[in-house]
Amino acid sequence: MKKHNFYAGPSILSQYTIDKTAEAIHDFAGTGLSILEISHRSKEFTAVIEEAQQLFKELLDIPQGYQVLFLGGGASMQFCMVPFNLLKTKAAYLDTGTWANKAIKEAKLFGEVDVVASSKPDNYTYIPKGYTVPADADYFHITTNNTIYGTEIRQDFDLPVRLVADMSSDIFTRPIDVSKYDLIYGGAQKNIAPAGVTFVIVKEDVLGKVDRPIPTMLDYRTHVDKGSMFNTPPVLPIFSAVQTLRWYKEMGGVNRLEQLDNEKAALLYDAIDSSRFFVGTVAPEDRSIMNVCFVMKPEYKELEKDFLDFATTKGIVGIKGHRSVGGFRASLYNALPIDSVRVLVDAMKEFENKH
Repeated sequence: MKKHNFYAGPSILSQYTIDKTAEAIHDFAGTGLSILEISHRSKEFTAVIEEAQQLFKELLDIPQGYQVLFLGGGASMQFCMVPFNLLKTKAAYLDTGTWANKAIKEAKLFGEVDVVASSKPDNYTYIPKGYTVPADADYFHITTNNTIYGTEIRQDFDLPVRLVADMSSDIFTRPIDVSKYDLIYGGAQKNIAPAGVTFVIVKEDVLGKVDRPIPTMLDYRTHVDKGSMFNTPPVLPIFSAVQTLRWYKEMGGVNRLEQLDNEKAALLYDAIDSSRFFVGTVAPEDRSIMNVCFVMKPEYKELEKDFLDFATTKGIVGIKGHRSVGGFRASLYNALPIDSVRVLVDAMKEFENKH
């Protein structure tokens, strides 16, 4: 049975990426060696990481003065690397979910943190608005997409302070004006590659401004100077990332990806909004097009497990909601075909008709 993969992460990869990675596991670039055993200093792999950097810059139209890094440690490592490198006296954070909250906790170890707004009292069901970012903040940090709660910021802010964004789960889903950001980071295991590599897009002139000593591995300048090769990089995920980025380019780039993502999200949200059984969990204006969260209406709550079991018979996997929200969560990352969304929508309608 064909599987329809809605897992939130690690998540679905394109068949193109899987096939090319599988080939390289057996024989990488005609070397007779596996990508799993190749030296990261070899000319063959050096070409891979250089292509990864170039495709990032091309697809996102990254201007001069920025560097693209590929690091370990996940986005969670960036929660401390960002303030370690950028926070001198005070940083501002927008609290929109679990990952934003974790980033705030880490930043407090390095200086004053002004949480300008939070939707936590309402279980993160919306993106706060009407707040003021202090002009004396060293930077303002946002999490653009909230995988657990299903909210998303799909705009670039104009601010008088430096802007930092965690884009782990919605990078390459819309055009970004990178010039408005000083640092963008994210784990790759949602829209780029298997788990194990973290991307960082950093403006060079933001670095070297703090007085504190920074451990070598946690200093962005280390990785800028060495082209992400200071230590052994995550070789396999970087190779897979290149395959995904090539696939994105062949598909027509970020504008085309955004169009497809909007079509998938509209299809599922329309089904939820017209349903007798299901209801969305977040404010409509802040709905994520990557992670669609929904539950059974109160009068049908006892049928949630039955629907999960029913969906499984259709080959649908990964739609159980996070424990913080309950219900269901369908992740519609770039590699997910619209046909999988149609299967889910049809399953929802069939389940309603059966009950």
